[in-house]
Amino acid sequence: MAFVDELRNRRSIYALGTDVSMPEEEIVSLVKEVVRESPTAFNSQTQRVVVLFDDAHKKLWSITEEVLKPLTPEENFPATQEKLQGFANAKGTILFYEDTDVVKTLQEQFELYAENFPIWSDQASGLTQANVWTALAEKNIGANLQHYNPVIDEKVAAEWDIPANWKLRAQLVFGSIEAEPAEKEYIEDENRFRVFK
Repeated sequence: MAFVDELRNRRSIYALGTDVSMPEEEIVSLVKEVVRESPTAFNSQTQRVVVLFDDAHKKLWSITEEVLKPLTPEENFPATQEKLQGFANAKGTILFYEDTDVVKTLQEQFELYAENFPIWSDQASGLTQANVWTALAEKNIGANLQHYNPVIDEKVAAEWDIPANWKLRAQLVFGSIEAEPAEKEYIEDENRFRVFK
């Protein structure tokens, strides 16, 4: 199945570069289309996205390094710097946000389900992240998903004038595939699935 092949092709690629043949405007157009078509509870469309290329992308990982330095033991920081430099070497980063104002409005409108809306918002975010990641993989663009939120949220929001009601959920680093990932290992099916009739 082509769909399953695309899911199989979506991997965490850490050796990324800037040699992406797809034009930036086409990447942005693809991201917009995938986000629009990704499902949300009550068709709430809570997903918000910021795409960073080139200098803005590098700035994100510079900010991340700056924020992490005082939080990381000195002896561990060189490894952290190396990891962050790997992200900075890529073409760009997609920041995935959820609009908390929409979530709060739904909580007020549907009190019976109020406690579920933040959960459903996170689920929508995860679906959107996976869908965008898979769409990029289909275009032979590698990516890996990071979660430096909430430690970078304040500085990132200040740098790019992010609305206060947008909650950062993940960072998808993307670029040209400079090295293939190791073979993926799977747990045994009997430990993961059950089927009843």
